[in-house]
Amino acid sequence: MKVIIVGAGEVGYHIASKLSRENKDVVLVDQNAERLRFVNDTLDVQTLHGSGASPTLLHEAGVEAADMVVAVTDSDETNLIACLMSRLLSPGTMRVARIRNQDFFKIKGIITDSLLGLSLAINPESEVVKTILRLLEVPGSVDVADFADGRVRLVGLQVRDDSPLIGLTLAELRQKDPHRHILVGAIYRGNSVIIPRGNTRLEPRDLVYVPTRPEEVGEVLHFFGLPLAPVRHVFIVGGGQVGSHLAQALEKKGLSVRLIERDPATCQTLSEVLDKTIVIRGDGTDPELLREENVGEADYFIALTNDEEENILSCLQARQLGTRQVITRINKFHYIPLVSAIGLETIVSSRLSAISAILQHIRQGKVLSVAALKGEDAEALEFIALESSDIVGKAIQNINIPSQVLIAAIFREGEVIIPRGDTVLAVNDRIIIFARKEAIRKVEKAFTVKLEYF
Repeated sequence: MKVIIVGAGEVGYHIASKLSRENKDVVLVDQNAERLRFVNDTLDVQTLHGSGASPTLLHEAGVEAADMVVAVTDSDETNLIACLMSRLLSPGTMRVARIRNQDFFKIKGIITDSLLGLSLAINPESEVVKTILRLLEVPGSVDVADFADGRVRLVGLQVRDDSPLIGLTLAELRQKDPHRHILVGAIYRGNSVIIPRGNTRLEPRDLVYVPTRPEEVGEVLHFFGLPLAPVRHVFIVGGGQVGSHLAQALEKKGLSVRLIERDPATCQTLSEVLDKTIVIRGDGTDPELLREENVGEADYFIALTNDEEENILSCLQARQLGTRQVITRINKFHYIPLVSAIGLETIVSSRLSAISAILQHIRQGKVLSVAALKGEDAEALEFIALESSDIVGKAIQNINIPSQVLIAAIFREGEVIIPRGDTVLAVNDRIIIFARKEAIRKVEKAFTVKLEYF
């Protein structure tokens, strides 16, 4: 598979990194020579210096033989022109663009019509809002992702220091509630991700990922000692695109919302577009302001500015003042483990959201959904089991699955199955798996061809 990536920023670089580790043919195009030198020093990919919107450069990159062009520069216009030029040079190549300007999405069909002809347009900020809304539906969760059209919910939960589950193996965990069959698909421990087995023991502050049916989320939270408390009051810091759209969405849900923004012009605009949200001009890191506004009584405090340091500091202040749950927006990937280490576990990232959306269309086989789990070391993927795959008709315990892979859930004919070893896979099963990054290529082959490729 050949992929041309236009833009070597955080998103482009990390997509290229993932694909190069999977031995895909990657060409990375950027106008920043210094950035490309860094890419050449760290990744095994081809680089080209120049504008990805240039038809000459796209031809040099081999667009006629490319399976996909992914345009993720910081300029919407450059991304659109790069995809348009790719369409003219190679109509059969899939074209994906990151588009931040919401105006392009307001007129139905403008992105995918015969003029622009994008295969996929991704708005990372909209994806972040969706992620936050899912988190608020499962209070106490650290991460939430939906699969099988919302019929399977993947919930990331942190094991509390006083949890009676600490020290139990996963096999013993299942015995505590054999009727529900709690399955832990992945564990983040410190900076490492573990694809667990039956003898894996839970430790304090483990972040565990559990697949479940949406209607059973409350029972799973109760099992892990986390009450499903309702969300009524939300505090937002940052009135940019994400903060504004989130406030509007929360207003529609009938929640009480307060929003702090330091820029007076932005405050004026927010007061005009928001109906019920209380807009406060001020510094979201100011402890006196947060105390005066009774931040400690909020159910959620969500920091969404474009400044990571400000988001981290304001969330730490809110937690110290007693806010029940905080969500921190982080875009620089190397910040994620550092932020987790200081206790800010619930993180959203527009760049990580963009990567997850793009990977869904890059993955080979019939991949329906992809969720990058808290960083880049593991993914949750939803596949359709094809008739050509040798896994069909076999019990899971008889499939030679790599140790870095775990089948976590199956959706079959309207029924959600949390699998056991004797569960037999069938054609057209929608299968949700966890996989470490080094096993992704093997997973793709397993779900499309015979297992001899393992």
